[in-house]
Amino acid sequence: MRSPDPFRYPDEPHVRRHGPQGYAKYGQYRDWLRDEFRFRCVFCLVREQWTQCKSLFDIDHWEPRVLKPDLTNDYDNLLYACRTCNSDKSSSLVPDPCRCAYGKSLEVHDDGTIHALDTHGEILIDELDLDDFRRNEFRKWLIATVQLAAKHDEKEMLAHYLGLPENLPDQKSKQPGGNSRVNGLQDTWHARSSRGELDEIIE
Repeated sequence: MRSPDPFRYPDEPHVRRHGPQGYAKYGQYRDWLRDEFRFRCVFCLVREQWTQCKSLFDIDHWEPRVLKPDLTNDYDNLLYACRTCNSDKSSSLVPDPCRCAYGKSLEVHDDGTIHALDTHGEILIDELDLDDFRRNEFRKWLIATVQLAAKHDEKEMLAHYLGLPENLPDQKSKQPGGNSRVNGLQDTWHARSSRGELDEIIE
């Protein structure tokens, strides 16, 4: 069995599937963003199910509120990030994952270390402290766990680490004041699960 790669960054920029509008507070977009970014931090790829606590994830403003207050509630300016990355980013500007393919800028090795492949990667590592020793250790042991599970075909363990959270949000029941990408409702993780189209392992 091929060993899945839990820290493989996307080879293409993220294309947004959702476009909800009309919420009074940006926090109300949380479930849309969770679904949009696969229930993981867009910057470091840490997943909700690795922490068992959604409260450890924040909504990040790609263009910081202090610089662009008019974009505070603009869905296309919102990202889903772990609390550590959101805190480290603060009011910094980093490459936009919807314009930059992080997989062409960052590479994680089996020993947990992360390396920049271009200037975008250098900015991300520097601003978000992605090569912090504790982060490297976390990645190393999680990669080793996944590789060991794959080697022994431990499908239940792989599903635990690389599956999706339980109780997937149903965006059809969360219609705000508008939606510029209504077709995305057919492609939410909840909708795909309801149609029996999801694999147990989501890379």
